[in-house]
Amino acid sequence: MKLALHPRDVRRATDFGEVVQIAYHAPNIEKLATWFAAELEAGPFYLLEHIALKSSLYRGEPMTFDHSSAYGQFGDVMIELIHQHDDQPSAVRDMYDADMKGLHHAAIFVDDLAGAMQDATESGMAIALDAHTADGVHFVMADAREKYGFMLEFYEPSPALLKFYQFIRRKSENWDGSDPLRRL
Repeated sequence: MKLALHPRDVRRATDFGEVVQIAYHAPNIEKLATWFAAELEAGPFYLLEHIALKSSLYRGEPMTFDHSSAYGQFGDVMIELIHQHDDQPSAVRDMYDADMKGLHHAAIFVDDLAGAMQDATESGMAIALDAHTADGVHFVMADAREKYGFMLEFYEPSPALLKFYQFIRRKSENWDGSDPLRRL
């Protein structure tokens, strides 16, 4: 598999701030995690299945976003492998059919989520996803495909979110490449 953009390239591809995570659409999370581990020595990946959302809006309309994601580390950036379990309209389906793979979004920590949303919309980027996880993380995806070729994800660096990022990074230190996909 050839990456549309290598993770190193994506980190320099936006002017909204430092990219802290790069996400790829994965028709099969296990296969893609194994590829990332073998080809880029990224990982290990930790899988969250059917991530619970308290609320979710797709382009301003309520929707159900049934997805799973696996998170691993590649150098200084987290890699997310995202899979949507259905074919409902979504920020994921805006870019990829169920059997396609490729770069989906770059995530950026912002100090002011509402301000980032406003900046994105004023730059001509529609808010494709506005969601809250069951444990309180508010995140949005701005449709930046015209400018960057992928979505941008914004969220504020809450203590719980920073702890998760630290967990993923810590698990990658001295990782021997074995067991590339693990369940949380």
